[in-house]
Amino acid sequence: MSESLLRQDCNIRLSKKLKVLSEKNEHALICYVLPGYPDINTTHKIVSAVVEAGADIIELGIPFSDPVAGGPVIQEASYQSLNNGITPEKCLTTAKEIRAKFPEIPIVVITYYNILYKRGLKEFLKQSVEYGVDGFIIPDMSLEESDEYVREATALGLATIFLASPNTKESRLKSIASKSSGFVYIISVYGTTGIRESFENYTLDNIKNVKRILGSTIPLAVGFGINTPAQAKLMIDSGADAIIVASALIDKIKNSKVNEVKLVEEIKSFVYDMKKACKE
Repeated sequence: MSESLLRQDCNIRLSKKLKVLSEKNEHALICYVLPGYPDINTTHKIVSAVVEAGADIIELGIPFSDPVAGGPVIQEASYQSLNNGITPEKCLTTAKEIRAKFPEIPIVVITYYNILYKRGLKEFLKQSVEYGVDGFIIPDMSLEESDEYVREATALGLATIFLASPNTKESRLKSIASKSSGFVYIISVYGTTGIRESFENYTLDNIKNVKRILGSTIPLAVGFGINTPAQAKLMIDSGADAIIVASALIDKIKNSKVNEVKLVEEIKSFVYDMKKACKE
């Protein structure tokens, strides 16, 4: 398949999904899935559950030995995934299988730059496109050192999703937006991700400020710690176009005392409630 044909469905799938939701005055729900956690067979059942329950976009994790942006829940899950023999190549195979089952669902991969660097940046990005990936989130990618990555990813039609924190200055925020496609990932709090009972006012103020600065130039997705419909609604009311749910899903797997069938049903019910908040 030629690169021009590969590009036709890539970032277009992600952008189209966000555009359609916006036209319906609906907000996107992005759900994190980590291949191999708790095991690879259950991973596929979890993917089906979250998609059927209303997830708009899959955030597919590639486990890394030192996930600096991940809190304890994500770190522990990544460690178990690696122990289960999950490799970047197996994660891409998972993406390929998701794409075959759900042709229209956007898939964005979240991982760390060393994974891409070790396997050859251009080669790994090209393989990702061939396997149905629509974009990348790389938390440790420095904006100042991202030119090659942005150039190669853009040439393949991949979305380059950069992160902005609560203390990101306006000038840098505009630079982040200029190198981002798909959406900008707004970190809700200082520090790493993880489940939170509540959020400080600075989180909501920051979302409003970013929305004021960037307007409708690019969608804003807010993540880190969101785990209830009420919290999702708070972010949306402050200006978020999308909500990212990660640790809450992993935590449900970790703390589950039920069998696989009931676990999948619990996840489906949780995602349904979160998506409902994104529609209201």
